[in-house]
Amino acid sequence: MNPADPVAPRPVRDSQSEMVEIVLPNDANPLNALLGGRLMHWIDMAGAMAAHRHARSYVVTASVDHIDFLVPVRVGSHVVLRSSVNRVFRTSMEVGVKVWVEDYIQDKRQHVASAHLTFVAIDGKGGRLVVPQVIPETEEQKRRYDDAGRRRELWRSEKERRKSLP
Repeated sequence: MNPADPVAPRPVRDSQSEMVEIVLPNDANPLNALLGGRLMHWIDMAGAMAAHRHARSYVVTASVDHIDFLVPVRVGSHVVLRSSVNRVFRTSMEVGVKVWVEDYIQDKRQHVASAHLTFVAIDGKGGRLVVPQVIPETEEQKRRYDDAGRRRELWRSEKERRKSLP
C-alpha cells in the first residue's frame, strides 16, 4: 500500500470487516425472531464498512442482490457479519457479506444469509471517485473475484435486455 497514491491497488484483507450484533426484543417480530429488515440493515452496514476501508472515502449503496433467510434468528442470539470487497470496477465495488447466528451457550454457528452489494465511492459533494483495484490473494478471494465479474456481466446483459423492452 502506498499512502502517496490513493488509487494504488489494495489487498482484500485491508477491507475485511466483522460486525457482531445481539438480537434484542426491539429487533424481533411477535415470534421472537429477528426482523428481516433489521438483518438487511446490518448487512448494508457491514458491507459499507468493507467498502469504506477499501475506498477510503464515502460510499453509497447502489444495489443489493437477493437475500434468502436460511434459518430463524432468535432474541438473545449473536449475529456475526463478515464482509470484504470482492472486486472493483471503476467507481463501484462489489462487497460480499456472509451472516451467521452464534449460539454461545451450545458453541454452535449456523449460516443465516449471504448477499452481494454494490457500493459507489463518492466525494463530499456526491461526485463519483475512482476506486483502487483490489488484489485477491487466497484461492477463495480469487474465486469471489471471478464470480463478481460473472455477476457484473449478467447484470449488464439484463440491463441491455430491459432497454429493448417496450
